[in-house]
Amino acid sequence: MWSNHLNTNDFWRAVEYRRILLDGVALDATRDGDMLVTNDGRRVEAATAQHLPPVVPSKILCCHLNHVSRVREFEVELPPAPTWFQKPVSALNAHGGDVVRPSNCHYLNFEGEVAIVIGRIARNIALADAADFIAGYTIANDFGLHDFRDTDAGSMLRVKGADTLCPVGPGVVTDWDFHHKSMRTLVNGNVLQDGSTDEMAWDMHYLVTDMARLITLLPGDIILSGTPAFSRPVQPGDVVTVEVEGLGALTNYVVASPDPVSDEVGAQPTSTEEVLSTALGGDWEFRGQRRPNPTERSTLPYPRVLPRHQS
Repeated sequence: MWSNHLNTNDFWRAVEYRRILLDGVALDATRDGDMLVTNDGRRVEAATAQHLPPVVPSKILCCHLNHVSRVREFEVELPPAPTWFQKPVSALNAHGGDVVRPSNCHYLNFEGEVAIVIGRIARNIALADAADFIAGYTIANDFGLHDFRDTDAGSMLRVKGADTLCPVGPGVVTDWDFHHKSMRTLVNGNVLQDGSTDEMAWDMHYLVTDMARLITLLPGDIILSGTPAFSRPVQPGDVVTVEVEGLGALTNYVVASPDPVSDEVGAQPTSTEEVLSTALGGDWEFRGQRRPNPTERSTLPYPRVLPRHQS
């Protein structure tokens, strides 16, 4: 939910709210230039503060394809309405946090996005009223482990839901006009994604209205609005920064886990054409020539514990 010091009157003036860890305590703060002012009056340099996710959502809802550049890169057609997946709240991460790639995975992709933060309970709302239910906006990086796309391409649960794969922040800006805003993702200082909110097929108000038709949105809930073209795999040691005009910059560090994903149970990482075609985007060698060959179930690696009724 929203932090206790926030109230609905704050939603109508330009304020940036953050949450930080100070002396072992989670505190709400507002940004004042290069400083953060905590709710108990202390001032902390923003650059050195230990950030937490700026909100504590009950759910994180994510739009699939939305940016036209991404659609063109994959050479597909937009559906008539958005399609969705969900990241568990345990995937939440913060500005400055480490994003962990398991040692036996290879296709951890970044996806720079704008995140919508809900400010009021929303259910069955009209499109014209959607803005009234948005508290503000922040930046997200919708990281995904595409090694699991063979088994989770529909739900995206393991692809997008692993721990640390949803950095959000650094703060929530309450009076931000989402029109005509540039957005970039940089890896080690090099610009890889370079897009704009104007290329979104469905804008922020549409996305909120769509979700609220069937799912009650609660204050603090997060909606990820989609990514531009050129999502690519990153490696341990890489520094990934998402910049959105008017929202600031979200920076995270890719690290290697010393442990692999267990092979005792569950789906195992793969590097099939389904995996490669998604992870490499427009760089996939057969892009524009053919669709990826479907993965034969018989070729998928089995965990050590087999199905009980396998014949």
